[in-house]
Amino acid sequence: MIPSTKRDGEPIQHVSDTSFWIAAYRAMESERPDALFRDPLAKVLSDGRGEAIAREMGGGNRMSWVVALRTVVIDDFIRDGIRKGVDTVLNLGAGLDTRPYRLDLPESLRWIEVDFPHVISYKTLRLGGEPPKCDLERISLDLADADARERLLANIGAKSARVLVLTEGVVPYLPNEAVADLATDLYAQRSFKYWVTDYFSKTVMKYRKRQKMFRKLDAHAPFRFSPGDWEKFFADAGWGVSEMRYIFEEGVRRGRPPPAPAWPFRLLYQLMPAEKRAEIARMMGYALLERRIAAG
Repeated sequence: MIPSTKRDGEPIQHVSDTSFWIAAYRAMESERPDALFRDPLAKVLSDGRGEAIAREMGGGNRMSWVVALRTVVIDDFIRDGIRKGVDTVLNLGAGLDTRPYRLDLPESLRWIEVDFPHVISYKTLRLGGEPPKCDLERISLDLADADARERLLANIGAKSARVLVLTEGVVPYLPNEAVADLATDLYAQRSFKYWVTDYFSKTVMKYRKRQKMFRKLDAHAPFRFSPGDWEKFFADAGWGVSEMRYIFEEGVRRGRPPPAPAWPFRLLYQLMPAEKRAEIARMMGYALLERRIAAG
């Protein structure tokens, strides 16, 4: 089981606690009449703990909107990858994700989840009787163990033809050096063709420091990844942006605009120059990175 003692009163004590938090919002989305997706196992996994974290963290309307949209964006990237011949999905820091159970996947698809041992144990216990749609494997590993990670990636790379790597909600919590090492390790495997990961602009990093919810998160699970030039950072390791989907634009496109902010900001937003409004609309999103011929 995942420890749940709140030593200092903060709802998030370890980065793995965020998996409960996010699962709770997937469960909430699933109960909406206009749900963008259905995830019946999310409630089983959040088990009341995720809902408690969500209440204590606050910012519910904003978080539910972000989680719903990030989920469907990544779903789309995975479906597109499978159409392009992906035979293996490697989910690093998989948390309580349930895509192998809820997506319509080929039975032959190899899906590998990697996370802390306590997360893997909990998830296996809770979902033991549920049949996945594909060939699912779970591996207990602390991704900070560079040698073990390198051996794992080499093993997977040797047994796969086209791999899509997923790091949903992982990279933001890592320091720049750790992300650079991960990017290099992934690129070293020739069969690793695609990588789906989070994008946050410099504006978001400044904005989040003023938000109560993020100050609570930063007590034990701070955002650390903050490159000077996000796109160049990954390009230097051989990964180019194939597609970027921004949460704000995706919400508008899908008929799920962001929750209305307080009226002073709404007025200020309308008075902003077009360039500034575009910057706000593209503060966060999800990127589909593609392996380039040679690292920069």
